[in-house]
Amino acid sequence: MHAAPDGWDHVHTDFGARTAPPGPAGLAESADDWLTAHRRAPNGHLLEVSDNAMLASLTSGRPVHLMHTTLALDAIRATGELHGAAGCLVGALYCAPLTETTDGLRPHNLGSYLLETKTDTKTVVLEICPEQPAPAKGLNYLRLGGIHLDTYQDHRSFLTAAEDHQLQQTAVRRVRETAGFLDLLLAEARGTHTTSLTAFFNQLAAAVESFPFLGYLYFEVLCEYLLLHSTKPTTKAYAAAGEMNNRLYKQLAFAAVDTMGRLFDLALFNPDHAQLTELIGRIEPSLALGAPAYTRRRLPHLFACAALDPGSDVTAVAFRDATGDFDSLAAAAPHLAGQLVFREMRTLPRYPALFPVFEQAKATSVYDYWNRQEIAAPFNGVLPKGEIGLNLAFPRAACTAWVAETCERGLLHPTEQLDLLPIPRLADLRGTALGRAAFPGPCTRPKSPSTVSVA
Repeated sequence: MHAAPDGWDHVHTDFGARTAPPGPAGLAESADDWLTAHRRAPNGHLLEVSDNAMLASLTSGRPVHLMHTTLALDAIRATGELHGAAGCLVGALYCAPLTETTDGLRPHNLGSYLLETKTDTKTVVLEICPEQPAPAKGLNYLRLGGIHLDTYQDHRSFLTAAEDHQLQQTAVRRVRETAGFLDLLLAEARGTHTTSLTAFFNQLAAAVESFPFLGYLYFEVLCEYLLLHSTKPTTKAYAAAGEMNNRLYKQLAFAAVDTMGRLFDLALFNPDHAQLTELIGRIEPSLALGAPAYTRRRLPHLFACAALDPGSDVTAVAFRDATGDFDSLAAAAPHLAGQLVFREMRTLPRYPALFPVFEQAKATSVYDYWNRQEIAAPFNGVLPKGEIGLNLAFPRAACTAWVAETCERGLLHPTEQLDLLPIPRLADLRGTALGRAAFPGPCTRPKSPSTVSVA
């Protein structure tokens, strides 16, 4: 893949650095402006390595403990293998952190949430013993567009001419249908307000249906707003333990989308102005009034950074002029073109056959990056909130696994050691939530593009 290693550097955020990854020129507020504002928020100290329990653990060089919930414990036992899954951690085994105590392993609040809500699963505890401290680098899936585009271009030969044409034409059509709003976002990112607050959110809510990636951006902005600015007692208690309050965004997602329990699909996240205020009010009333203004400032900035190349200039891009063909779109906004073609590929009837080609290529590439960076346990770096994984290809760390039980105090206790081998290969698509939801049978077509647009 042409994107590695520099492409993967762009995707990762180093929370040990004093500056933010650069965005395109012409923004009203720089990435460093936003980083300064975030660090001044009530929970901004949790962006610091020393104050965030997960980051402190990863950079200590000491053993790291993780928990993984699974429906497939019998299959794991039978094969003796651990496989990864595509998603916000690309190819890592999705986990939550654990803290060693004298009474047992204490789950991070994300892990406690998983134990409470996934009652039909079993829990595997992993102990990773690295040879040296890891950098505090987390993967930001919102910035994966360049990786998606390179992967598509490198593996187009696996597509039929009709499939390739469909992907390109649909990507261009989606931009053409929403070009007015996308250009409005770029204007807002430059500091120009051209519409009312209510109209902005009504246009955003309408645009998500045609442009699902906006739902991901919208959700992550509100997640950021809640986690950094919440002052409710549970948030303060988690912050005292060095943890961000994951329950806030879980509440938000499930309140906003009725079907989120079946498939965590942020392409369906599109509250309008009134719904947004009501949703935030249900979660934390004191934050409801400020949510729309924060989102209007923040979302255009994130969109510009996610859509355009860091070396480009926001003032030089107009989506109304970039919809002649896919090549024009990819030249103007390569990262956005990559996000579009990546999500559109998931609607192809042949996606189960294409999945191991395109998704494994990305996973293998990021394994290589993590190995070079000494990252044994990669994490979701949109925020260091606790979503962490196991690098299944890391050669310089001992990894031990156990089945674990939860006691009445919510602590985990290993009960059976497992003889497992981490395999740097993605699990079959049909064994994942995405595959079960979108491709329940060998000849079943996905119901709509949005039903398969999970992170």
